[in-house]
Amino acid sequence: MAYRLITQVVVVGSRVLGRAFAEAYKQAAASSQYQRAQQKNGNAATGRASLTSGMTLDEACKILNVNKPADGTAANMEEVMERFKRLFDANDPEKGGSFYLQSKVVRARERLEAEIRPKMEEKQAEEEVKEGWNPKIYKDR
Repeated sequence: MAYRLITQVVVVGSRVLGRAFAEAYKQAAASSQYQRAQQKNGNAATGRASLTSGMTLDEACKILNVNKPADGTAANMEEVMERFKRLFDANDPEKGGSFYLQSKVVRARERLEAEIRPKMEEKQAEEEVKEGWNPKIYKDR
């Protein structure tokens, strides 16, 4: 009689576990399909950055209350950092704030940095090209 009960528990448990794995696989497949569709639509940078931070650009802009970065200027990054510092300090758990909100603020900053930094680096490289090659030569004394 006990073997019958044990067999039944094993069979039911394996069915439940099998269904859970199948559902997880379906979700993973749907997620990767959505990501590929985002990259095809021209949101390749958006898709790539949201994989690391789990946040869209719109959501990050709303959290930090900044406008979408248009050209990746240093002014945008300064505004982002200013808002980040203020919100990060305001949500400090030691001061009665929320750790969850604080982590959302950090992820929003990371997402915006992922969007702005490559543009800033491109702009800096273009400026260096315009200036021309100017090596820094150090002479021995």
